[in-house]
Amino acid sequence: MPRFIDLSPPLSGRLAVWPGDVPFTRRVSSLEGGMTLSSVTTTLHAGSHADAPLHVTPGAPSIDEVPLGTWVGPCQVVEARVGARGRVRLEDLSAEPAAPRILVKTGTFEDRERFTEEFAGLSASLAGALAERGVVLVGIDTPSVDPWNDAALEAHHALSAAGIAWLEGLVLSHVTPGLYELLALPLRIEGGDASPVRAVLVER
Repeated sequence: MPRFIDLSPPLSGRLAVWPGDVPFTRRVSSLEGGMTLSSVTTTLHAGSHADAPLHVTPGAPSIDEVPLGTWVGPCQVVEARVGARGRVRLEDLSAEPAAPRILVKTGTFEDRERFTEEFAGLSASLAGALAERGVVLVGIDTPSVDPWNDAALEAHHALSAAGIAWLEGLVLSHVTPGLYELLALPLRIEGGDASPVRAVLVER
């Protein structure tokens, strides 16, 4: 039996979202006969989520237009030696990229119920280096691939231009660096700029 490692924080009203964005709320209705019916309101960028190129590039593919195979397959978890508000470069990674999907463990955003601005992001140079190595997806354990104070969204644009998909908000604190299989399918939201995902690693 394969071992599954969950990388997704629980979606609840306690989950911190980007300041000013729509928090996750769930409304429950109890119906006759004991049936429960719920509805949710949330930003599409809540918790572990996939951004679409459309999020930063007008006219680019929406989340339902990104090929499904992008989100599933061989994956490598690597640690990054970078501090708060820093940018991860290729030389900061604990290992040379050796899979088409790379998840970067920075350890700079541990409490999912309290938003902090002190998290790390990725560099534009890393996007280029990963593209040269055939990487199709990169993920990070912070709310954004860009640090808090980057209004230009340097890494977002570099990844989009390089044709690399990205995941944000992953929980990697309990994951040992190494090779896995990744399952992180977004919802098929027509025209969506993003989607929550249930990101899971399968031990190889």
